[in-house]
Amino acid sequence: MSKPFIDEEKSLACVHCGLCLSACPTYLETGNENDSPRGRIYLMRAMQSGRTPINETTVRHIDLCLGCRACETACPSGVEYGNLLEHTRDHLERQHDRGWFQTFLRRIAIEQVFPFPNRMRLALILGRIANAQIIRWLVPSFALKAIALLPENPSDRTLPQTSKCGTQSRGSVGFVEGCIMPVMFGDTNHASVRLLNQSGFDVETPPGQGCCGALYAHSGQLDKARECARQNIAAFEKLNLESIVINAAGCGSTLKEYGELLADDADWRERARQFSDRVKDLTEWLETSQFPARESKLKVTYHDACHLAHPQGITMEPRALVKAVAGNRFIELPEAEICCGSAGSYNLTEPEMAERLQQRKIDNLLSTGADICVTTNPGCMLQIQAGLKKAGSKMRVQHIADYLIAPDG
Repeated sequence: MSKPFIDEEKSLACVHCGLCLSACPTYLETGNENDSPRGRIYLMRAMQSGRTPINETTVRHIDLCLGCRACETACPSGVEYGNLLEHTRDHLERQHDRGWFQTFLRRIAIEQVFPFPNRMRLALILGRIANAQIIRWLVPSFALKAIALLPENPSDRTLPQTSKCGTQSRGSVGFVEGCIMPVMFGDTNHASVRLLNQSGFDVETPPGQGCCGALYAHSGQLDKARECARQNIAAFEKLNLESIVINAAGCGSTLKEYGELLADDADWRERARQFSDRVKDLTEWLETSQFPARESKLKVTYHDACHLAHPQGITMEPRALVKAVAGNRFIELPEAEICCGSAGSYNLTEPEMAERLQQRKIDNLLSTGADICVTTNPGCMLQIQAGLKKAGSKMRVQHIADYLIAPDG
């Protein structure tokens, strides 16, 4: 029998009660138990024991999982589904041949581009060229779907290494710049640093940091994720920081789990734990007292980014910040916690299900009559904005940092 790829004890924590079913986006869409958290855990255990083969059918159900981890929020038994999923995918990547197209899409087009800002810049240039009407007919459909997700006016701005608060400093915080954020949402990073400065903290954005590793961890490349973790720990640990702040929900979730990711590495486990203990989402760090209510006629709603709401358990803080500014103009979004279909690179590898979830999210957004949708993750912003554009809606999507800096901007 081959070496176990999931922790059997963790998998047995699932008692198959079914409370996760109504929280799982793919089960809500398909109604197939194999596309539910408890169904997937059953498949994981069956593959590990050899009772079920690793083939196109079984891998398909694992692939279709968004990794949103909403099931963890719903689970009364504390099942660590994210851990089970990542280790299963890591095993499947070693054991299963996906064919040339999926291998190219995942290993080259996504993993060799997204985590590298300069490559992303080149990809954006090529995307704009490919989107020109004169040559669109030459571009493969999967590439056109990716191009449709790109922001119309990306802001490419990097941050200075040190940003002083300009008053008597309360201390220093580190800032994780990210991969996608400085290339597409550089203005948002600058807004985030301004908010931290306004709260009285100097901000350090150290050189040497890189991809958080989320993309690799979620797609079954755990060794590459560990390399990213070591690089970031080394970049930040030498600085005297009150905290390490991140403004992208998906990245924050992984950064907070470095201790678990490097738990088997004796040289790094304690350093990883100390790093993760200092990581805070931007919305955890800011105080509502900084943001008085502002006069406006614009109605505002809020979409929960999955990896902020579920693995990090942060739902009240961002709402409190938005409500502080919007007051009675805030409208709660139906199914705010259901994934929009972005899920890192899921909307590229699983476009059909991603579009179904995108449409579900857009229908709920339009039902609110809001003018602005605020959220906390770049993938959500791209997915939702593309869906609103398809629907012909004028609703705008804003990162919470941009909203707090200029709520009517």
